[in-house]
Amino acid sequence: MELHMHSHHWEQRMPDWTVAAVSGFAAGAVLMVLELLWSTIIMGASPWVMSHMIAAIVLGQDALQSTDFSLEVVGVALATHYVLGIGLGLILAAIIVPFRFDSSIGMVLLTGAVFGVLIYLFNFYGMVRFFTWFAELRGWSTMLGHVIFGMVAAAMYWKLEQVKK
Repeated sequence: MELHMHSHHWEQRMPDWTVAAVSGFAAGAVLMVLELLWSTIIMGASPWVMSHMIAAIVLGQDALQSTDFSLEVVGVALATHYVLGIGLGLILAAIIVPFRFDSSIGMVLLTGAVFGVLIYLFNFYGMVRFFTWFAELRGWSTMLGHVIFGMVAAAMYWKLEQVKK
């Protein structure tokens, strides 16, 4: 029996950008549902709190004045969340593919988890300088949600990339 070690050195390979975008979109949907469930069931808050926080990135802090349902706020939040998810899916694929982190499901999940932690740190300790209202979301549950986002995006990319071959 031979033992094959997959080398994770840089290799000139291009990601499948469509698969990456779909993976980021789907992972964004998973994260959105997790956020909704967490805020509603665990925190006992309005299900629209996260929508207002995310929409405030685009609409400004006035969107934070209420936590009631608003079609405009929810629409802007969905668009913002999905654009960010797609963008992050593209970045993740640009990391996975040239370094051959897609050599196994375990490696791709680990890469996605690390990516999720990095997104969490960037968002909640870097971007919070510009969007201060996100500071209150710092914590293990938010980080776990981002780890799940990264793992879902990476696993979906891995699976969809195999299907397309």
